Amino acid sequence: MVLEEILGKCKELPIQEKRFVSDEYQELVISSKDLDKWYQFFTDILGPAAKPEGAEPNKDDINLTQPYGGIFENQTLFKKEVDNTMVIAMFWPWQNRLNTTLKLVLLEKK
Repeated sequence: MVLEEILGKCKELPIQEKRFVSDEYQELVISSKDLDKWYQFFTDILGPAAKPEGAEPNKDDINLTQPYGGIFENQTLFKKEVDNTMVIAMFWPWQNRLNTTLKLVLLEKK
């Protein structure tokens, strides 16, 4: 599974800006008003949020996400092992509450 394949399945969900796009990492800006739709999309393909907004992140999630900015209490993390990779989706709400940064990561399992 590649990130473009994942995003190709959600073409109806608007993306405001593509900040960075590669095969292993994508950073997008989405509208916070669409968060419920994005959460449902990732729940359908990755399962329920591993760390929902408002929950304290555990040590494993902090270590896993650290190279990409980490995960904090006000953020949401989805993750799932698929074949020999780990897919990670992190939602970072902006202070203005209008936008959210979505970080998608594809990690090779070691």
